[in-house]
Amino acid sequence: MTDSMAIERSGTVAVVGTGTMGQGIAQVALVAGHPVRLHDTAPDRARQAAEAITGRLGRLVEKGRMSPDERDAAAARLHVADTLEDLADAALVIEAVVERLTVKQELFTALERTVADDCLLATNTSSLSVTAIAAALRLPGRFVGLHFFNPAPLLPLVEVVSGFATDPAAATRAYATVEGWGKTPVRCADTPGFIVNRIARPFYAEALRLYEERAADPVTIDAVLRECGGFAMGPFELTDLIGQDVNEAVTRSVWEAFHHDPKFTPSLAQRRLVESGRLGRKTGQGWYGYAEGAERPVVPTEAPAPAPDKITVHGSLGHAEPLVRLVEEAGIKVRRHRRGNHIALPGGGHLTLADGEAVFEYEGEEIVYFDLAHDYTTATRIALATAPTTSPETLQEAVGLFQALGKEVTVIGDVPGMIVARTVAMLVDLAVDAVDREVASAEDIDTAMRLGVNYPAGPFEWAARLGYETVSDLLGSLHTRYPTGRYAPCLGVVRRDYEERAAMKDQDSR
Repeated sequence: MTDSMAIERSGTVAVVGTGTMGQGIAQVALVAGHPVRLHDTAPDRARQAAEAITGRLGRLVEKGRMSPDERDAAAARLHVADTLEDLADAALVIEAVVERLTVKQELFTALERTVADDCLLATNTSSLSVTAIAAALRLPGRFVGLHFFNPAPLLPLVEVVSGFATDPAAATRAYATVEGWGKTPVRCADTPGFIVNRIARPFYAEALRLYEERAADPVTIDAVLRECGGFAMGPFELTDLIGQDVNEAVTRSVWEAFHHDPKFTPSLAQRRLVESGRLGRKTGQGWYGYAEGAERPVVPTEAPAPAPDKITVHGSLGHAEPLVRLVEEAGIKVRRHRRGNHIALPGGGHLTLADGEAVFEYEGEEIVYFDLAHDYTTATRIALATAPTTSPETLQEAVGLFQALGKEVTVIGDVPGMIVARTVAMLVDLAVDAVDREVASAEDIDTAMRLGVNYPAGPFEWAARLGYETVSDLLGSLHTRYPTGRYAPCLGVVRRDYEERAAMKDQDSR
């Protein structure tokens, strides 16, 4: 992208709506060197926002991130617009008003009567259709979505959304402009949830499903996804931070927009939490308590157990193969056997990576499942699950083995796919489906999920590590046990699985 495609630094950026997001976007444009005008329909709201922005610029000076001269120059470029007519010479107008379609349509219809025909119009909506907002415009081709993430001055990601009528040149101009502001833009089509709010649904939905099935409590699920899956925050603590009402509303919006597709079904448990008024940190109580003196629940962790002196690794452990090196480094003897895909414990039990099946289906066998980890070397916790018939001695051998590798161990209920494995498989499934429907590129989806919600890896990075055969088989097993369509692998995952198998078969025949 070249600088010539971007709006010039001398071009005025207008921000309509001066709440938290509007102020943040205005600050970004201001620091990038643009003259900025703030407008709000509420009396004195824009003036108060300008004062707040100036105050934040002062704090940047205190932190050494901006010089006093830069602050003064930026403050001089910031102006309040009392009417829409004061925005007539704007090169770009970004709207950040209430999330109601009619309000946004009326605003942009009024703006069209004021600004020049070459002024770029953008909405910061996170839930409404960019196409629907633009439908009321005389020139819908110049209309785009610029979805910033909160707080806009700190978070780098911006989703550049093209509506059905958006001119590619307008999207390119918007992309180049926010890129010039030091942000990381990604392109996407106008689809419910765009990239992040669409692809991220399983991170919350699977955790809530596991809770509803009583596989584990919120503190356990959060700990496993953090300390084993590598996610920065668990879904229960994250939704408490976002606000249970906000998160549930986004989930319900996406579900309804996709005509009640079972892959996006909202959680009854979360609905009840919202109905009770326990909205998270902002109300002092959500899944966790936030009142003064409230204590965080303790993560259930197994007591120390003796480590086995030897194990036998049957076949390849796939993504879990690094465990073999860790076991050897722990001084435990490792034997290799050509066939299979599990670890044999001295007492005869089998330790198997979660594959979408339930342990109770192996009645009479000594099976212990362990969960998927983002990186088995750095993971600090491992989740295990056993069948009712698995002996305590076999479980203790499995616990002792992982403890010898420096991992804390938590035993959860017997549910297909455990915690991390089923979550990651669903993230990959939705991401592949989005690419095949030309919502966004695989690269942009991975970038959006890493930067927008701080995932340890994008869905396609996970897929490359695991292989589509593993993802497809895991989802297929989940679909067999939950035949609602929620876990049915999308055609793109099945196709990629087939292509991978064909390529391996071709390579083996050479």
